[in-house]
Amino acid sequence: MLVRREDIDPVRLAGRVVVVIDVLFATSTIVHALGAGATAVYPARDGDDARAAATGRPGAVVAGEYMARTLPGHAPATPLALALQLVAGGELVYLTTNGTRAIAACAGAAAVYVGALGNAGALARHVATRHPGQPVLLLCAGSLGRFSLEDFIGAGHLARALRAAGDYAPSDAALAAEFASLGIDADQALSASRVGRMLSGAGLDAEIAHAARCDICDVVPVLRDGVLVRAAA
Repeated sequence: MLVRREDIDPVRLAGRVVVVIDVLFATSTIVHALGAGATAVYPARDGDDARAAATGRPGAVVAGEYMARTLPGHAPATPLALALQLVAGGELVYLTTNGTRAIAACAGAAAVYVGALGNAGALARHVATRHPGQPVLLLCAGSLGRFSLEDFIGAGHLARALRAAGDYAPSDAALAAEFASLGIDADQALSASRVGRMLSGAGLDAEIAHAARCDICDVVPVLRDGVLVRAAA
């Protein structure tokens, strides 16, 4: 398990299943967008990458944020607000401060999935079934090179779900995340985190509450040819 996207070693990705976690809000938003009818989500590395992707996808919704602020000319990057602007069957080009960059950086892995509190159970069952015996790396996106409590809690919830679904031996970091996520009020914990306080100050309490809901959907986003799509059941 890694607690920051900056800790990714591309050499160590080969043969591994990677699950990227950015609870506030990139991965929570991607899960919700695919559940709301988007057919594909392009995780952009930066502004130039997002613009190039949008040019090649006429009609796609382009959403983005930097440091919790919606980028000019972009749709909002949070789960509930963005879902209102999506068209069923349409595509999404998505750029965030940490999460989409972390996903794009993992392209060399054997498989790349997106995890959040909302889809942890379904994701764990899918990974255990489709990738038996393969090592799983939980990657917390973090925040500009810093540890993020909300991602650590998300990783802990997912680690427990993986152990319930298959024969996995957690690293000490994953075990610590499990302990951190046990018996907590997820909404309270997310709101109390550094990023959560910043988002709450921006009036996003309802979005935080949504991201804190555990195991509410069966959407499993997987990276295919550079875009995230909903994995087959």
